[in-house]
Amino acid sequence: MAADLIKTLIVDDEPLARQKLRMFLEDVGGLEIVGECQNGLEAIAAIRGDSPDLVFLDVQMPGADGFEVVKAVGPAEMPAIVFVTAFDRFAVQAFEAHALDYLLKPFSRARLADAVDRAREVLRSRGRGSLEERLAALVAGVGGGSAQHPERFAVKTGNEYHFVKSAEVEWVEAADNYVSLHVGRRAYLLRDTMSSMETKLDPTRFVRIRASAIVNLDFVEAVQPWSGTEFQFVLRNGTRLLSSRRYRERIRALIR
Repeated sequence: MAADLIKTLIVDDEPLARQKLRMFLEDVGGLEIVGECQNGLEAIAAIRGDSPDLVFLDVQMPGADGFEVVKAVGPAEMPAIVFVTAFDRFAVQAFEAHALDYLLKPFSRARLADAVDRAREVLRSRGRGSLEERLAALVAGVGGGSAQHPERFAVKTGNEYHFVKSAEVEWVEAADNYVSLHVGRRAYLLRDTMSSMETKLDPTRFVRIRASAIVNLDFVEAVQPWSGTEFQFVLRNGTRLLSSRRYRERIRALIR
């Protein structure tokens, strides 16, 4: 975070709401507004691309709601969040328990200033650890799935973003600075690392068999011994993947 300015992203599907929020934030001062998004998919891309310190995130939006944005990006990569909602008292209660702050529309300049002050204090004194714990608790406590094992990933294909359900991913392959999510006959490139993906994917379903490959056991038809330390995984679609010696013990534990 910059020493004097908090990089801030505005996310709301209503143009007038974004305009009002920007105007109020400019009055508060001490913020650098790095962008505006009108839906959840744009928000996911902007958070990953612009790395803001703080996001004012609407709850109900087309494409992906506020919860899905947090799930898709993951608590470890999410900035501090102030949720914005027009109603839904249950959601407000969840935000009070786990989120940095929330704004209930219509909100005043004074209420927004309080939210910014709280965000500034948290960013200065508590660090990433506290923010990750809050976001993990939020995602785990509201609406299915867990923060550690998201139900879906947002991937960019051309000028579009698509949600890929983790349960439908047959295997994951390393691809330079990306990972390739293999789903049926398609492969989706996601900017992430294999180590990060290994922590995000459910370990009861996915197993890493070599440095460059993670397999969804639900799609495995057979595991064949290949050598004393290697195994060949045969997927239902005919794909054959060879394990490496490094992962032999975890694979042996699966087939005992």
